Amino acid sequence: MKSLNFKSAFIAALIVQVLGVSAFVASHFVQIMSDAELQANLALALTLIPAVTLGAHTYYRQGHQTNPAALGTAMFAIAIILDALITVPLLVIPAGGDHASFFGDPGFWIIGVLYVSIVVLYHKVRRALKSTKVTNA
Repeated sequence: MKSLNFKSAFIAALIVQVLGVSAFVASHFVQIMSDAELQANLALALTLIPAVTLGAHTYYRQGHQTNPAALGTAMFAIAIILDALITVPLLVIPAGGDHASFFGDPGFWIIGVLYVSIVVLYHKVRRALKSTKVTNA
């Protein structure tokens, strides 16, 4: 495995961030559940599956051979920085929250585990499909 390409990882994480925050915010406009925050977190968790898959695909299609756990961790670390600098000041603080409540929420860290797990799973599926193509060719 080769080292992480930071520029490509940043772009991949930015794609995920934009899609995730958009889903989180959009879920507040269509209230289905009585608990709006739970609904937003569920919308984010469900959006993460295709969003992180797209981000990982964007990274790996460039030929990078980075360890998927390292890539997922780096992408999530970039998301933490983007959340601290943009999401919390623009969306959380005006709603009455703060950095401590945002990053101290266990749901945030569960989403982080989901984030890294999706990158690892994407990589495993991608490798399995490639080996199947080689075997069947």
